[in-house]
Amino acid sequence: MQFKYAFFLLFLMAFQSVVNAQNDVPIYQSKAYSIYSNRVEQGNFKALVVSPFEMLSDYRSPMADRYSPTIRFKFSINLRDNEMASGKDHFVTLQASNGSCTSSVQFGKQLVQTVPALEQSNLAPNTRWTIRLDMREVFQSFKEKGYFILFNGEKLYQADFKSVYVAGGSAPLIWDFNNLHTRSELELKDPDGDHIYETTLVMNAKSDEKQTASSWKMGKNAAAFPQYQSPFPIADAAYHLALEEMMKAVEPDSTFRTGKEWAGVWTRDISYSIILAMAQIQPKVAEYSLLRKVKNNRIIQDTGTGGAYPASSDRMIWAVAAWELYQSTGSRSWLEKAFQIIRNSLEDDFKNVYDPLTGLVRGESSFLDWREQTYPRWMQPVDIYESENLGTNAVHYQANTVVAEMAKLLGETKLAHLHEEVAAKIKKGIKQYLWMPNKGYYGQYLYGRNFKTLSPRAEALGEALCVWFGIADAQEQQSIVANVPVMDYGIPCIYPQIPGIPPYHNNAVWPFVQTYWALAAAKAGNEKAVLESMAAIYRPAALFLTNKENFVAETGDFAGTQINSSNMLWSLSGSLALVHRILYGIELRTDSIVFHPFVPKAMGGKRMLSNYKCRKAILNIEMEGYGHTIQSFEIDGQKSNSASLPYTLKGTHSIKIVLNSQEFGLSTINKLGNCTSIETPELRLGKGFISWNAIEGAKNYGILKNGKRILQTEQTKIAVPENENAEYQVIAIDADAIESFASEPLVVSLPKHQQVYALDQFIPSLNKKGKRIKGAIEISKTLNTSIAMDLDIKKSGTYSIQFKYANGNGPINTENKCAIRTLLLDGQIIGTVVLPQRGTKEWKNWGNTNVIQAQLTKGKHQLSLRFEPQNENMNGEINQALLDSVTIWELE
Repeated sequence: MQFKYAFFLLFLMAFQSVVNAQNDVPIYQSKAYSIYSNRVEQGNFKALVVSPFEMLSDYRSPMADRYSPTIRFKFSINLRDNEMASGKDHFVTLQASNGSCTSSVQFGKQLVQTVPALEQSNLAPNTRWTIRLDMREVFQSFKEKGYFILFNGEKLYQADFKSVYVAGGSAPLIWDFNNLHTRSELELKDPDGDHIYETTLVMNAKSDEKQTASSWKMGKNAAAFPQYQSPFPIADAAYHLALEEMMKAVEPDSTFRTGKEWAGVWTRDISYSIILAMAQIQPKVAEYSLLRKVKNNRIIQDTGTGGAYPASSDRMIWAVAAWELYQSTGSRSWLEKAFQIIRNSLEDDFKNVYDPLTGLVRGESSFLDWREQTYPRWMQPVDIYESENLGTNAVHYQANTVVAEMAKLLGETKLAHLHEEVAAKIKKGIKQYLWMPNKGYYGQYLYGRNFKTLSPRAEALGEALCVWFGIADAQEQQSIVANVPVMDYGIPCIYPQIPGIPPYHNNAVWPFVQTYWALAAAKAGNEKAVLESMAAIYRPAALFLTNKENFVAETGDFAGTQINSSNMLWSLSGSLALVHRILYGIELRTDSIVFHPFVPKAMGGKRMLSNYKCRKAILNIEMEGYGHTIQSFEIDGQKSNSASLPYTLKGTHSIKIVLNSQEFGLSTINKLGNCTSIETPELRLGKGFISWNAIEGAKNYGILKNGKRILQTEQTKIAVPENENAEYQVIAIDADAIESFASEPLVVSLPKHQQVYALDQFIPSLNKKGKRIKGAIEISKTLNTSIAMDLDIKKSGTYSIQFKYANGNGPINTENKCAIRTLLLDGQIIGTVVLPQRGTKEWKNWGNTNVIQAQLTKGKHQLSLRFEPQNENMNGEINQALLDSVTIWELE
């Protein structure tokens, strides 16, 4: 290994002695790293371009030589963060004797056994650590009460206890509670039945060494695809690296593989990739991949939070990819097929996820599908369903926009108008509810239960899509690109970060998101943001010699994120899009291909994109200069007044574009250091008051009543009237006015304001079948498909309706068995009831559904809970839950 690095350095010194002056002028330079024409320099690390088809790198993750003996960890029952309060963990400094050591811990009792003098040293490689977990108190409670009360007051019933795992941040430990089961050594076992659970881990294992390849040389023939040449070898090599990895990403069945570590076709991954580059470069593979994500003539929502759809609802990005593919190929049969699939999917969405009050769409953040990484810990999958997210709404806006265009081409004028109206409502809702004038960009999502509040975090992909799709007007586009926080190594997925959450979506940069940000920056005319984005994509590609899935926002290192993959489809698609979509500004339209190049001054010069296929034509496109204004446009030597080509063009053609090489206007970006918000308060109700835990770093607290701020205080307690009937939340605010998430809503209400109906009273005893716990009823596709509930309302007003339920058909983060039902009031549909999974075989794990609000007059009413055709989930077979009761709460 040492010889290889020594050889690399000798080669680098010899090469640098002959580089010309151009290579000594950085294209991009910051305090973190520099990019030259032929190399990347970051601290002591260098990547060198030998040719457009070969690169060398001496990058080695700084984490490779660091492994602290002090381990932070926690235990997890049933794949949940449920041992101790957030931020309260066990700490042990491992001191191995003969290569092994043991720690004994009691569940729920914090253990701190640290040795400060050793914390700065490294743990010996391959240290064997045996963990013994005392669960006797838990099982004694099971024996005496039938349940154990967790730290947060929840009851864990003995029948629901399935397994116990250890989580942490030092490999092989991970903080991803939902996926602990993917590493068998993290599960503790009790073979002798004494309720002392045990596992042995190998810490600082050789296999955990964090390194990437030291060289890349193109080994595949990519002549069938567009070729690129420029005065910048770093850009040419990154382009060809992406081409080769694209070829590796095609499976034997001619579908796209998501990444080296991610087998299979995933709806959002392929869709975002197809939009960026694959529709034009690999149209057939794109089509096969899109069709793989169709079931029952509807788009598949990949496995996700609470059992996928409708808690997750960003599957509609498929529609945008399908439209891009049509514009690339002009296939009438594809247009007709895709149109029907999209229409069917949107019809279900209109009934299940569209909010008529705000005009927005409910559901999880698009692509940010690991709930702990972007949502407060208190939010259950049903709360995520209730949230209304920026990125997901941008996706639905564009899906409705493109299906309207499809409808026009197919002569469906009324449908075109319908979808244009829906898109307009979403756009209006985004502007009305998510825009933050004080920040100059959009907020992340509306969240809450009976009353919603706006999370002021920036969400990179959502902001970018709002600019690129034209949801934001020209002034707003410039404001967004200038004001959304970016960091030294790129734009983080969210900003500020969430406390106590390791990097993945939190505190991370994703290259494909960076490309969408670059597209937004180009549309807004921000040269500085475009150049920063290009640098943020070229740097990791050259240093890591692969297109990684993500990297830590704070350090720029690929190691340290919870999950990562090389050869990532949407990352490599983003790298190709830098050339096609930004530098050349290629835009596919219904009847033509249009060019609106955006070339930063530092990237100016002559470049050639050859063998670029445009339906029945092959284009060789020469371009020179810089800027974003075309001075002249030639087709086969003939000047054209329009920088566009009709799709009727056939054969091979030469295109020459000359830019005016005039300076861009002044552009700014909001580059900041990393920032993490403080913890979220947890509310408690006392007699005549609400209190909460003091939050470290909080200067004061904002009090929300029914979603509106009523007070700011330095105290950790407020008085509430004896006859109060309201929902409260508290936000912790630090000295820099950075806010925590709002706390879990706390309802303060007298019994007279609520009516609770046990559901089994409405079901004849003969119909109580299937999985049933005393007092509860089962609903499925065949059992109790319609339940009528007679209500007697004492006072006219606005009421919230919510069901108590259990769904033990799967974990809270994966699979696809979210139960769905339609709720009717006096025969009229008033909303969709969502019953997400709450844990595998956990049928005593009770929770609440989403809230549906309705106007009720005094007197008799009938609620009906029905299984309707639009209530099909992504599983198709299992659509099942247990119901206990329904609560009707009179809102203030």
